[in-house]
Amino acid sequence: QVQLVESGGGSVQPGGSLRLSCTASGFSLDYYSIGWFRQAPGKEREFVAVASWDGGTKYYANSVKGRFTISRDNAEHTVYLQMSSLKSEDTAVYYCAAGPVLMSGSYNAATDYPSWGQGTQVTVSS
Repeated sequence: QVQLVESGGGSVQPGGSLRLSCTASGFSLDYYSIGWFRQAPGKEREFVAVASWDGGTKYYANSVKGRFTISRDNAEHTVYLQMSSLKSEDTAVYYCAAGPVLMSGSYNAATDYPSWGQGTQVTVSS
């Protein structure tokens, strides 16, 4: 069974850091681009970051550029999202997703990714 599981969410004060993990089971991440998306209450799901299958190409949403870093360890079947300098507007449920995304084409639409995790809550509040 193909499954993605996110972990590492929690509550943090503004300016703090969290590292999210996305672990795959039932399939190999090696051949898939992995994206992170988030959805805040009452808002549409939005793109956060993506890493190509080998981690060689990465893109970020403007809102997180310079603060978030995506990385992957294919040997461990895990993709990470290191989040620093967190702001209240980063509060959302964060999802990882896998797809055969060509980095030269569309990569920031939810429809580009057929497989999704269940999400992990990140709350940034003082």
